[in-house]
Order: sequence, then C-alpha cells, then structure tokens
Amino acid sequence: MKLLAYLLLLAIPLSARAELSAGAHAEDITPPKLPVIVNGGFLEKMGTAIHDRLHARALVLDDGKTRVAFCVVDTCMIPRELIDAAKEESSRVTGIPAERMLVSATHTHSAPSAMGCLGTRLDADYADYLRGRIAAAIIEANTKRRPARAGWTVVEAWEYTHCRRWIRRPDKMLADPFGEISARANMHPGYESPDVTGPAGPIDPDLTLFSVQTREGRPLAVLANFSMHYFGAPALSADHCGRFASGLGKLIGAAEDSGFVGILSQGTSGDLHWMDYNQPKKDRTLDEYAAGLLRLAADACARIEHRSDVPLAMAEAKLKVRRRVPDAARLAWARGVVAQMGDRRPKDRSEVYAAEQLFLTTEPERELKLQALSIGGLGLTALPNEVFAITGLKLKAQSPLRPTMNIELANGADGYIPPPEQHHLGGYTTWAARTAGLEVEAEPRIVETVLGLLEKVSGEKRRPLADSHGPYAQAVLASRPLSYWRLDEIQPPMARDATGHGHHAQYENGIAMYLPGAQARADAISAIPERPSTFSGPQINRAPHLAGGRLRAELPTLGRTYSVELWFWNALPGSVRPVAGHLFSRGTAGDPSAAGEHLGLGGSASPNLTNRLFFSTGTTGPQALAGRTAITLRTWHHLVFVRDGAKVRVHLDGQATPEIEGEADWTVRDNTPSIFLGGRCDGFANFEGRLDEVALYDRTLTPEEIAAHFRASGRPAAP
Repeated sequence: MKLLAYLLLLAIPLSARAELSAGAHAEDITPPKLPVIVNGGFLEKMGTAIHDRLHARALVLDDGKTRVAFCVVDTCMIPRELIDAAKEESSRVTGIPAERMLVSATHTHSAPSAMGCLGTRLDADYADYLRGRIAAAIIEANTKRRPARAGWTVVEAWEYTHCRRWIRRPDKMLADPFGEISARANMHPGYESPDVTGPAGPIDPDLTLFSVQTREGRPLAVLANFSMHYFGAPALSADHCGRFASGLGKLIGAAEDSGFVGILSQGTSGDLHWMDYNQPKKDRTLDEYAAGLLRLAADACARIEHRSDVPLAMAEAKLKVRRRVPDAARLAWARGVVAQMGDRRPKDRSEVYAAEQLFLTTEPERELKLQALSIGGLGLTALPNEVFAITGLKLKAQSPLRPTMNIELANGADGYIPPPEQHHLGGYTTWAARTAGLEVEAEPRIVETVLGLLEKVSGEKRRPLADSHGPYAQAVLASRPLSYWRLDEIQPPMARDATGHGHHAQYENGIAMYLPGAQARADAISAIPERPSTFSGPQINRAPHLAGGRLRAELPTLGRTYSVELWFWNALPGSVRPVAGHLFSRGTAGDPSAAGEHLGLGGSASPNLTNRLFFSTGTTGPQALAGRTAITLRTWHHLVFVRDGAKVRVHLDGQATPEIEGEADWTVRDNTPSIFLGGRCDGFANFEGRLDEVALYDRTLTPEEIAAHFRASGRPAAP
C-alpha cells in the first residue's frame, strides 16, 4: 500500500503540487522631518541631513501551507514592543501570524533613535512613524507574491570582517565606568597596538545568500547575512547594508524597474568590525568596502541553483532571562550621580552608566523572543541580541540544517550576550546596562533554546561537536600518550582528552576560546586560518588564548619519568615583567614555595633568561636551566619537555639537539597529581598567549619521535 501511495504521488502533475510563492518590497523609512535624535554612541547626537535613504525591506514566502515574513530595517536597534506592534498591525491585514514574522535591525549607527539606550533618548515621533512603515513593508510584500523559486549558497569573506575586541596586557588593563580597573579585553585597541596580546574571539566569515527568482528566472530578492558590526557613515545613512541592498540587483541582472529587493541582514557581529587591528591602518571608504562585498555576493549568486519545491517551517520560543541589577553600593552611587545631573543629559561615560543602573532596577527580568526556520533545508535563526561571532559558530556547528544563517537584533534588542568566559575578561560589551545587562549565563541558555528550535523545524537532532585529526594529531595518538588535550573546545569548562583515557582538564577563568591554533605555515592572528589543517584535518585548528587563566588536570598515576609535548604562541614581551609566563607546571596548588617542575619563558629578572625558555624546581632551588634561543612574539613553536630520572631536557621545534639539557632534583611533593598548563602551581606569572595540542606521556620521548611529530605538522624546520 505504501508503494502504491508513492506511485500515485509521482503521478500527480508538478503543476498540481504546492509551489513556492514570494513577494518583496522596500519601504522608505527616511524621517519626514529633521532634525532627529540619533543613537549608537555613548552620548546623544542629532541627525540634520540625509546622506542616503533608509528602508524597511520585506520578503514574504509561502509554500502553500506556511507563510512567513521577514523585514530587515535600516536602524540601529528596535525594541521588542515596537516590533510586536508592527507585527500585529500587518498580521491583521495579511493573515500571517505574528509568530511567523521576523523583524530585525541592520545596526547602522547613523539612523534615528527608535530605541533609547546609553546616553541617548528615544525619538518618540520617529518610532511611531517607523512602526507603521514596518507594517506597510510586510503588507506590500505580501500583496506582491507570485510563483517563485529559491536557492542559497555561502561564500567566505575573511577580508571583510575582523575581531574588534582584543585582550589587553596585564599591565595595560582599563578602567570601567564604575571606577574599577577590570577590562582585560576591550574593543578598538588601535592598529598594531603594543598594549594588547591578541583578539578575544574568532571570526565568522560566512556571507550567506538566499536568492529568490520568479518562476521565469528573473531576480526577485536576495536575503543575505554577514557578520560585520557597521562600517561608519554620517547621519543619516543606511551604512554598508544600504549600499549592498541598492547595488546587488544590477550586478545579478535585475532590471532597474523590476522591483528587485536586495537585503543584507546583520549576522553575529557583537565583537566584529571591518578593521584589521593586527595590520597597519589602510584607508578604505564605505563605497569601496561595499563594492568588494557586492562582488563576492554577485559571483556567488551566479552559482546558485533555484527550485520551486521549498517547504517552510518556523518555530518560536520565549525565554525569560534575568538582568544583572546593581548591588546596594552601586545603586547608591548611581542615585547620587543621577541626582547631581538633575534634568540635563549625561555628559560622560560615568553618568551614562549611573543612569543605566536605574533603568535595570525598574525591569530586572526580560522575556526574549527566539526563532528558527527551515527554508527547504536552509537553517535560519533569529536572536534579539548583539551576539559574539563564537556564538554564531556554535549554532552553525551544531545546527541540523546546513547551511544556517543567524540574524541578530531580531524581534527585539536586549543587549550583548557575551559567552560566560568573556564576562571574566570585562570590557564595554560586559558593562551592565540595557545594552549589555543580561545574566552571565544568558548566552548558553539562548544557544540551547535556539538549537531546540532548529531541531523542531528540521525534525532532526543537532549535530555533535566532534574532533577531526590531521597528520600531526594522528602521529601523536600513534605514540600512545597518557593524555592528549587538543584544546579546540568552543566553550569551557572541560578540555577533552583525545586518547579516550578520560583524563580531561579544566579551564580556569581568564581564557578566550576557539582562536586559530597552531598551523603548518602561518601564524594567523586575524588572517585566514589554514583549512584543511595538518593538525585538525578538514577543520580549522583551534586553540585557547590565555589571559590570566590556566588549565588544570589531575593525573595520580604519573610517575617520575614522563614527557610533555605542546605548541605555544607567546604574546607578552619579556621586558614587561620578571617572568614572561609559565607554560607547564607540576606541583601542589597554592604552594608558596612552588616546589615542583616548572617550564616557562624568562622575563626581565635576568638578562640571560629574557625571552628564553627556562626550567626551575621552585622558588628556593638552584638557578634555573636556561635555553639558548630567543622566542619570537606571536609565533607558534613546538616544545617537548622530558624528565628521565635526574636528567631533564627540552627540545624546541623538532630539533634533535636539546634546547635545554641538565640535571635537576626531584622536588614534586609526594601524592601530588596536579598538572597546570599555562601557569605555575601557585598562580605566579601565568602565560599570556595561546597553547595548543598538549600531550602527556608516562615515558620519555626519543629525539627521533620528537622530530617525526614535528615533521607531521608540516612546519618548516628551523634554519
């Protein structure tokens, strides 16, 4: 009977089956009168000129059973209350349920203030005008529906987005608005700044394109998604999203009078921007930037295959999240500052954040509206926050739908959601305000909810996060280590043991996750990481960046004969402090004498140790054993430490001749199972930089094995 039913289905003419229909419309939302209040900065400013028109760009899709609507708005942020009102108005006319509508902001910082935030008030007249224009855009797009076909693709655009949030040196931390020196990471450090050690997060380079054509193959609309905060333009302007939207049609062959609608939505860009702070400053105009992104998009669109059978599914969930309200002391401070201000506007950062504390206390909990869609197998998520790139990568890696695009500042604007480990690094995106006020655990709760929605709309389980092993990792595993920490985790607290022995390590606070790891040829900071990788096979090799934190593991069976193999990338000059940092330590946690085994990089305390490897057995033992080679900054190095009875040796970059060789007393206290990576057992002079591919052996590695492992990495041998 099942076979008969299937044959009958095949006999139904294609014309009788459900077919996609689509309509698109761009509604002008430029304010009808000036001046207007403009937000997007700490302090309020006014917009007095129109540099280019603003639009609400809508797309409606219908597969015959389900109808959905998108509207991407040229504005900085839109509160959920305004969006909900616009959805209700358009739902009454179109019949599309409000929960099947997605409305988001492009996050231009050059548009009228549709939402009050930081030191800027709401422009109430414009907000009321905008509500009606959003509804009009959806209504008109619904009216324009016609038979259509759709397709999608992804192209990487590494050159067009970079991490703007960088980790600061421990001696260069910044003050927060509350008077505390708390910012280990902050945005916009300046080009090639000596005050920072590296980016605080990875990049999401995906430019995702969902293309819609008429049944006859004429371009109707493209909904694109890219993770780049904003370029920067004088008010009033739609910024790079507006340039992209207005320029795409011509490049893909849309007739000027065809009604084609280009749309660029905001991806997970809370910590991304277009500037590459690792390189010298390059002059680049808004038009040049948009033109380059458009060329990539147009070339990719030409390769898309379109089809009419595009089933739709959409799900929505509401999640209540607490805000980080001020404690009694901070609240008293805030009330005092605001009382002194009286009726005037805030004039500096401290006054802005004092006022924000009072806003938080009036609404200590927020309800978030989260969504997921399946469009013929293309995944799409909607998050009402400014989302870090690593969060978008988590969703893409685990989504049952490939590809998946993530639209931020959708269905509301409830501030930054740094992953919990980023809260410990501080900085602007963590300072409690309406723009960054949700609880520390908001990000994992949101990720879990959205993954559940993706499972619902796809009918499939999420994909597990899994390792892949390249030639180097395979060589290490073939040597049978006791533990092997690849350190490619996308979130703490566990560093998985790749051997299967279960000797997992734990990340401490003070670590940024998922940065580019060791590579065969490059030392990528913000350049394109290698893929495929000799370390991680088809995947990008990843590593944590240590910023005051360590990793700790307990190995009670490890004896007095052992080897440690790892890769390190030092980011702290030896002149900054007496000891630049410790790479590996074995000893009792918190022991003031630091009795044990400690391998590190020398600092300013001794000229013969500066920027060189050293081995010591505690704070009171004999003079440290020193290496010969000056370790260059921000360069990956392979290192093997071997303890063989009274003898110790250290090999650098696969060399058969040891970098360090000598004898040292055994000072590890009995029954001490603790191993520390990136710091000494007592927490002194923790390492600043990246560690990767740490393997621990309960035997001595031979020079031949060490050389073989280094060759497997593909790294060129030292001259």
